[in-house]
Amino acid sequence: MESGRQKTLLKTGALQDAIFNSAYFSSIATDEKGVIQIFNVGAERMLGYAALDVVNRITPADISDPQEVIARAAALSLELDTPITPGFDALVFKASRGIEDIYELTYIRKDGSRFPAIVSVTALRDERDAIIGYLLIGTDNSARKQAEEALLKAGALQSAIFNSANFSSIATDAKGVIQIFNVGAERMLGYTAAEVMNKITPADISDPQEVIARAKALSAELGTPITPGFEALVFKASRGIEDIYELTYIRKDGSRFPAVVSVTALRDAQDAIIGYLLIGTDNTARKQIEEERKKLDQRLRDQQFYTRSLIESNIDAIMTTDPSGIITDVNKQMEALTGCTRDELIGAPFKNYFTNPDRAEAGIKLVLSEKKITNYELTARARDGKETVVSYNATTFYDRDRKLQGVFAAARDVTERKRLDQVLQEQNVELESAKSVAEKANLAKSDFLSSMSHELRSPLNAILGFAQLMESGSPPPTPAQKESIAQILQAGWHLLTLINEILDLAKVESRQVPMSEEPVSLAEVMLECEAMIEPQAQQRGVRMTFPRFDRSYFVLADRTRVKQVLINLLSNAIKYNIRQGTVEVKYTEGTPGRIRVNIRDTGAGLPPEQLAQLFQPFNRLGQEAGGEEGTGIGLVVAKRLVELMGGVIGVESTVGVGSVFWFELIAVAEPRLSMEEGEAVALAQLPMPRGARLHTVLYVEDNPANLKLVEQIIARHPDMHLLTAVNGTLGIDIARASRPDVILMDINLPGINGFEALKILRSDPATAHIPVIAVSANAMPLDVQRGLKAGFFRYITKPIKVNEFMEALDVALEFAGQGAGQGK
Repeated sequence: MESGRQKTLLKTGALQDAIFNSAYFSSIATDEKGVIQIFNVGAERMLGYAALDVVNRITPADISDPQEVIARAAALSLELDTPITPGFDALVFKASRGIEDIYELTYIRKDGSRFPAIVSVTALRDERDAIIGYLLIGTDNSARKQAEEALLKAGALQSAIFNSANFSSIATDAKGVIQIFNVGAERMLGYTAAEVMNKITPADISDPQEVIARAKALSAELGTPITPGFEALVFKASRGIEDIYELTYIRKDGSRFPAVVSVTALRDAQDAIIGYLLIGTDNTARKQIEEERKKLDQRLRDQQFYTRSLIESNIDAIMTTDPSGIITDVNKQMEALTGCTRDELIGAPFKNYFTNPDRAEAGIKLVLSEKKITNYELTARARDGKETVVSYNATTFYDRDRKLQGVFAAARDVTERKRLDQVLQEQNVELESAKSVAEKANLAKSDFLSSMSHELRSPLNAILGFAQLMESGSPPPTPAQKESIAQILQAGWHLLTLINEILDLAKVESRQVPMSEEPVSLAEVMLECEAMIEPQAQQRGVRMTFPRFDRSYFVLADRTRVKQVLINLLSNAIKYNIRQGTVEVKYTEGTPGRIRVNIRDTGAGLPPEQLAQLFQPFNRLGQEAGGEEGTGIGLVVAKRLVELMGGVIGVESTVGVGSVFWFELIAVAEPRLSMEEGEAVALAQLPMPRGARLHTVLYVEDNPANLKLVEQIIARHPDMHLLTAVNGTLGIDIARASRPDVILMDINLPGINGFEALKILRSDPATAHIPVIAVSANAMPLDVQRGLKAGFFRYITKPIKVNEFMEALDVALEFAGQGAGQGK
């Protein structure tokens, strides 16, 4: 009986008609090469092509996304370990191997639009099991009335539908009792065909609450009472209305899944209903996608709300424009800036709201060419005429395909900033004016100090120079003369020390002290200081103790300034010590990365309230009672010098015990000399012998005492002959006439000064090669730098120290001798 009912359904062709006439599933049948032979109404509705547009003309690959077809071919090649050509072969490869296949694919409609589809592919075989084509059923799996007789007679199309495991095909009789339950229905619902055929209706495997709800909805829609149950599932189809709806199926194990069900009435030749066909697809994936889409939509709405909140909460006037400069969006601040509403602004040209429309338009063009601009100044004009200076910052923005969408811009009100800039500019002008006055005052002070240095050093030069000659003269001076000479030298050198201290303070305060930072050996500096300070200590009966270094210690400093600081501190330690006292010098590791030098004396010490005054200018603490002479600025200079070298200085003192003065400098590694540098150092330490021939020295000096002093110094060297000139012009004439080996040149000369004379000598080929040594009382660092920069071979400051003077003269004569040798 059951077999008879199936045969009746199949023989009548009602099942075929239901499948091919459904508009909800696309049924595309091809021949074995993939050329479309059948294109049902569902396919026409979905894809927009008429059957005549595609049958015998194209393959399903031609209406599929080419990139997805390529990707599917690559994935199947990897999965099945066999090369698969992108194209129709990739769409049916599994089916051609007897494997049921279902996949997602993007179809392309005739108008170029796209839509996702779930496609089930089955090979169509003849009675000999040879493939004669393929059937591709889309998600709207309706049937088409017209099919080619060859495929229908072979029964291949029927077999493909009922053998598909990807669609549930359930056919019932007119009362709803299941007569056909295909493999797809078995797979989806967990029942075997034998468990349901001739036993239950599709309503028995559907969610009862949804069936009841559907009956109520249809009753209201169609204005007729519909009984909950199978009738509710097929009522529209029984009235000749194509019907598709969502329904929850209940599996044999009680689990549930959403399905999309298409229902068609099956009719006999007399158009009487003999049953129904319910074709269903598992809608779980689509439901999941819909849920994800809902979440994404909500996330997008949240993001849009967040973005809008950010834009509206910004203090800047924000706007977007299209590439042509038409406003597409604004925030509240832009409305306030222009005095216009959002609706009024959107669609209007950006340039209309600025005092200079051409400059505003140029700003948009600049953004488009440069991708962004910053601090582009514009003046916005509101509807009421109010003008606001804004700083315009903008950038281009794009969609996800990197297609230019327009310009995103922010305009910040900088009116107040402009006002403050004007105020600051006026203040800067005042500051520059004050700075200029201060610089002029500082320059005047420097000129005064330079002048004082010259005026004081000139007479001292004669006093100390002649005293040195008398001390070493022949015949030797008597004991009484020696004592007088010693007093003259002591007073003269002390006066020079006082002058130097005052000048040092001025130089330090004006930061004119030249610094040459290099690795300096503490051992070498202390040895030199020990030799220099020992006579003063012996005179006071003070015992000096210096450290014996077991390894080399180097600091990053100026060697001359380190000696100056040490000599100052050692001199004070001796000067303010008790008779037969001691001075102990030690070194320790200071704060990390530094070396500390301690100088401890056994003097009277100072109370705490006086320690704070030690490093103040012209402080004479400790001098009142002892009657010690001095300016009281030595410690100030020492402190400034240590700080200029990146160090620190301090003191600790106990009344009745003594004081410890200390300073710290930055420690560095011992420098390594190359072989050439080592040889150069060794050569530099050798005395330069004078040649045996007679050397001519020209001295240009207007001060008779200074002339006399140098004459007597030169007179002690029989290999030297001295020429003199009392002004620059005469000196140049003598130099041209006699071609001396070396020229000694005063700076402050009557007529042309020493610099002008040097320039003339250098410009004359006859005298350009002669080394010229400056001998001047202009002893400020800037004076020395200026002299050396001008081209003087050496720069000797007055008062002259005889040994230093002769050393410089010997070097110049050696240089002149080398030049003469090369000339030959």
